[in-house]
Amino acid sequence: MSREEFDEEYPALSEELAEGQTKTHKIDGVRAMAEESDEPQDHKTFVPDVVDYIRRCDTVKQAMEIIDYLLGRGEISRSDARDIKAQLKTDGLRSFGAKKEKDHYLHHGIGSE
Repeated sequence: MSREEFDEEYPALSEELAEGQTKTHKIDGVRAMAEESDEPQDHKTFVPDVVDYIRRCDTVKQAMEIIDYLLGRGEISRSDARDIKAQLKTDGLRSFGAKKEKDHYLHHGIGSE
């Protein structure tokens, strides 16, 4: 990065450096990073499906709206939407599992019911 690019990208910092107005801060300690930070992280990515959304609903009407929305976005097929709606009507909202409350995955983690 050239000086001109730096000045353009970071004008306030560039001005501080040019005028000698930089601030110093005492560092009392340094936290060493764990050695495993060089290793690839095994993060799980969770993408909710129609059942995950339905399990957050309070009413059958809400679940029907979710199904119609996901169908409209092309995230579920017409036949899946028909089958899910039929299950809602015959077996009820909780036939898909217990209600998942707010922050469910924060408290229970990914992959837990």
